Amino acid sequence: MAFNWVLILRAQQFVFALIVLGLSAYVVNWYTMDTRTASPTQVNFLVAVPVLSLVSLAYNEGVSRFAPRMYIPYVAIGIDAINAMMYFGGFIALAVFLNGLLFCRGNVCGSARAATAFSALSFGVWTSSAVMVALGVFRGSARKPNPRTQGMYAAEMKDAASRA
Repeated sequence: MAFNWVLILRAQQFVFALIVLGLSAYVVNWYTMDTRTASPTQVNFLVAVPVLSLVSLAYNEGVSRFAPRMYIPYVAIGIDAINAMMYFGGFIALAVFLNGLLFCRGNVCGSARAATAFSALSFGVWTSSAVMVALGVFRGSARKPNPRTQGMYAAEMKDAASRA
């Protein structure tokens, strides 16, 4: 049952990462094309975080499905926690930056505010998935290699089953 929830959270993480990436990239593009100043580091950070999130999702879902012997659940918990912290730092920094502006109007400001909101949502989703994966690991329901498809562990699994 928990696996289905984690899969739903992973889909949300993917969608929110694409949204934050698009909105932040739009703001960076506006600064690059229409102003003489460099884009704020807060916005640049929110361009980098979704890219790292997509790589993290590739590890968490790809390795657990296609190379289960290489999947380490504790690494997945750490990856989820690091992504949650990065989104937390990113949306707080951008919110503080936007609050300090003298005026904030137009599509660019709206995009920056939306990026802040979706980053906050991403923080919540990454935190939730870290908790769900941690509960699965510590309760013993984390994904384990399938003994039928993993010849190396098949004998060990049969020995453990015969002892029980």
